[in-house]
Amino acid sequence: MNTTNEVKSHTHDNAPPFEAEVSRIAFAKARLAFGVHSQLSTQARLAELSKLKQTILANRSTIITRVMQEVGKCRTDALIAEILGTLDWLNWLEKNAERLLRPEQVKTPITLLGKQSLLLHEPLGVVLIICPWNYPFHNAITGIAAAIVTGNAVVYKPSEHAPCKGMVEQVLACSPVLQALVQVVYGTGSMGSALIEQQPAKIFFTGSGPTGSKIMAQASQALIPVELELGGKDPMIVFTDAPMARSVAGALWGGFTNAGQSCSGVERLLVEQSGYERFVDALVKGAEKLVVRSGDSGDADVGRMTVGFQRDKVIEHVQDALERGARLRFGAVPNVNSLTVQPIILDRVTPDMRVWSEETFGPVLPVMAFSTEAHAIELANDTDYGLCASVFTADAARALRVAGALEVGGVSINNVNMSEGNPGLPFGGAKKSGFGKLRGPEGLLGFTRSKAVLIDKAGSRIEANWYPYTPRKFKLFERFIQALYAPRRFRLLAIAWHGLRLEAFSQKPRK
Repeated sequence: MNTTNEVKSHTHDNAPPFEAEVSRIAFAKARLAFGVHSQLSTQARLAELSKLKQTILANRSTIITRVMQEVGKCRTDALIAEILGTLDWLNWLEKNAERLLRPEQVKTPITLLGKQSLLLHEPLGVVLIICPWNYPFHNAITGIAAAIVTGNAVVYKPSEHAPCKGMVEQVLACSPVLQALVQVVYGTGSMGSALIEQQPAKIFFTGSGPTGSKIMAQASQALIPVELELGGKDPMIVFTDAPMARSVAGALWGGFTNAGQSCSGVERLLVEQSGYERFVDALVKGAEKLVVRSGDSGDADVGRMTVGFQRDKVIEHVQDALERGARLRFGAVPNVNSLTVQPIILDRVTPDMRVWSEETFGPVLPVMAFSTEAHAIELANDTDYGLCASVFTADAARALRVAGALEVGGVSINNVNMSEGNPGLPFGGAKKSGFGKLRGPEGLLGFTRSKAVLIDKAGSRIEANWYPYTPRKFKLFERFIQALYAPRRFRLLAIAWHGLRLEAFSQKPRK
């Protein structure tokens, strides 16, 4: 995700005194709250999150308006991404968290006969969540909710480019417990660095690759674990057997939703050669009908871009492509004095163009033709990124085959951005798109520490593998291992026979 949220200093000494003190106080409060509320059950935590869900639902118009003002989304984008996606996650937690977080019975092998095995999912402590500017409410609440339901406390830092000051605190005010467990800290990248110096139990960062690298470097000094979601250059592959109208509509939405400022948006469109010209023509006709306007009342398709430096990157990428021979099929090079950017469609794109190889993070859709299935996979995988992808085809077997060959964390088949839309599926990437998962069982358990527990009876028997070691015990162990793992008839009978002999011998004292 091409969202600057810089972490500049790597040592506490370099952090300004004010930021160091703010960070210290935030973690002190969070650690105190973690101790006070550590005995809350998962059910009790879900009850607090249920209050949050209802508060969001009741105040959705206020939240939408605030996000529109600060980020520039069109109203429908704000409703669907910020509100629906957030409520969907809270709803999923209500239905699944208690089951996923309870102690798990784990099968115990025959070599540990008579014992029980448990897996516990315990909280980490105080975690640090650093979010970007493109989805300021959704990213904040989904991370905070996962941390809270798993038993943690949170220090949350929003991007300085869309802090939406007070918005998260206002919805958390529905619950004194949530207010205590979540500390919100505002500031630039140096504040993020100061927060890391307080040694959180884990860092969850969504943002740009360069900033993620700095966070990893600083966290490594104190061996703080990190999860990074760093954006992508997501391909959409369209075969000629796919329904044209649906594929075109999917490409337009996938490329231009949130003014192209979505880490899992379509950044590279690959169309099969035999249908390429017809598809691009249809794409242009569809783009001509899009309404671009900020501050709308639900009647616009695309809002404005959020920050000037991201618009400037769009300008750089488009100009570079045009200079290298790309054709501007729709839109124009953006105005340097405006954040309202008309959607841009480029064809005759080649792999050496920045718009094809670098994350643009704006409303730009570069299109390239492919000749065969293998060629499509090769082009799609030819990137340092690996977040998500889309495959459009009427051939179900081919769709799954291509999905399996793509080097990404999620694939939508005959849809776009939808592997991220299911809260039960993990979201995260491969390669330089980061590591770790958000949402789904895997993402939820990323906020926990696993603890393995083996339970034995409080008896007087001596374990076979305990001292004393003797030549006789060595021979008995050899025969027992042979019975366990070598192919043979009457295997279970042999295991029982040699196991009992070993057990009986182990109870005898050394002579």
